[in-house]
Amino acid sequence: MNQSPDIKSLIDTTFDQFSGILSQHEFAPRLIEIGKVTYVGRSHARISGLPNVQSEELLQFPHHILGLALNLDEHEVGVVLLDHGEQLTAGDEVRRTHRLLDVPVGESLIGRVIDPVGRPLDGHGPITAAERRPYERDPAPIINRAPVTVPLQTGLKVIDALIPIGRGQRELILGDRQTGKTAIAIDTILNQKNKDVICIYCAIGQRNTAVAKVIDDLRTQGALEYTTVVVGESDAPPGLQFVAPYAATTLGEYFMDQGQDVLVIYDDLTSHARSYRELSLLLRRPPGREAFPGDIFYLHSRLLERSTHLADRLGGGSLTALPIAETEAQNLSAYIPTNLISITDGQIYLSPQLFQKGILPAVDVGRSVSRVGGKTQLPAYRAVAGDLRLSYSQFEELEAFSRFSSRLDSETLATLERGRRVREIFKQPQYQPLSVPEQLSVLIGMAGGAFDKTGLPQIHHLEVQVQRLLDNEFPDLSEQILSGKTITLTEQKSVLNAVSELIQQSQNPLSETD
Repeated sequence: MNQSPDIKSLIDTTFDQFSGILSQHEFAPRLIEIGKVTYVGRSHARISGLPNVQSEELLQFPHHILGLALNLDEHEVGVVLLDHGEQLTAGDEVRRTHRLLDVPVGESLIGRVIDPVGRPLDGHGPITAAERRPYERDPAPIINRAPVTVPLQTGLKVIDALIPIGRGQRELILGDRQTGKTAIAIDTILNQKNKDVICIYCAIGQRNTAVAKVIDDLRTQGALEYTTVVVGESDAPPGLQFVAPYAATTLGEYFMDQGQDVLVIYDDLTSHARSYRELSLLLRRPPGREAFPGDIFYLHSRLLERSTHLADRLGGGSLTALPIAETEAQNLSAYIPTNLISITDGQIYLSPQLFQKGILPAVDVGRSVSRVGGKTQLPAYRAVAGDLRLSYSQFEELEAFSRFSSRLDSETLATLERGRRVREIFKQPQYQPLSVPEQLSVLIGMAGGAFDKTGLPQIHHLEVQVQRLLDNEFPDLSEQILSGKTITLTEQKSVLNAVSELIQQSQNPLSETD
């Protein structure tokens, strides 16, 4: 069958172009450096034959296994494996990649669950990243930073009123096991809905079931649409757990550089320190206090120093860090907790005694502090709850001493009764963060004594009704508070009268049914 002239012309042109490209191509030999595995452990390996390898360079093993060069000794290189190495044997080839470990960053990672290297774990297809950035970066210099002045609302009354957190701050959450540390972090993420804050939850050394529950809670509450989950679970190699918080921070820095506000949760850095201790001991680094390597403080300080608020000329973005640390038997003076306390800008301490009494969140106000303090708090909070922290701490001490006395004067009894109601109001169920107007409606009533004659069992029922008061009856005042303006004594009195009237109306039907 004869070909048409058009097709023949097209084929001839195509082959002519191929011939031109082939004639212009110059084959340049490429140097590939190949080393040999001399030893393989459960989570690390030692290799020889790569004298030019760099520290923290990514290495390629057979079966698509990745490694990170950490120890550069005279005759061999100590490598941390980022995948399970059961398939590796001594004598296997290992190749240099000539690049440091990097992670994908970009808008496409929002709503995804990934491992610290950027591989998807949620079954929603491959990651399409805007770019890749090294997992370790220098923190922003002082000249590029701005003061922390904008609040990051957690939605929890006891924290927003007494231990305020600002955008760009590093606030440590610490306490014993099962005291609600992760619950506070998750509630903070839920409260960022519609607030233009991108959240990153980094799980380090957590059980698979615990991580799955967090992801399911975020998805159920609609928070996964603005959250990225970076998972280095307990079953993952220690190398992946080691790089997990750095990978999460690099992702957060990308959004911060775009002028956005970012919240990063590290859950938890105690497990991170343990994984680094395991790697260091396997790589024959000399142990120090509690067998941790000597640079464990520097390990966490260079991580948390990357959290900041950038100057307006750089976009004004911020990276807020909420690292979590686990204590044993309330020992705040242990090595890792004291390190983190000295690095961060304050701590929220959760007491197991309060947790056992059902006072949730179990925040110990006396041992908790925000070193940035009221500078990040909305002025309305300072006007309403300015002296509340001191009076609440005094109540807790007074309550402890009152157990030893059976005869108390009327003033002491009144202080104790008020303190018990304050504590009851600070209780808050999980997954129910409150907006600023909802919190201030209750705090104004509490500070003005509107709940003083209410029985403790009725407080929660009345509080739910009071929460919507500002939005419903004082919408202009709500907008004024959210815009950063203070609340005057006259306005406080008007709100207090409305709260007292609402409580009185709500109590009458209750008393009739009783």
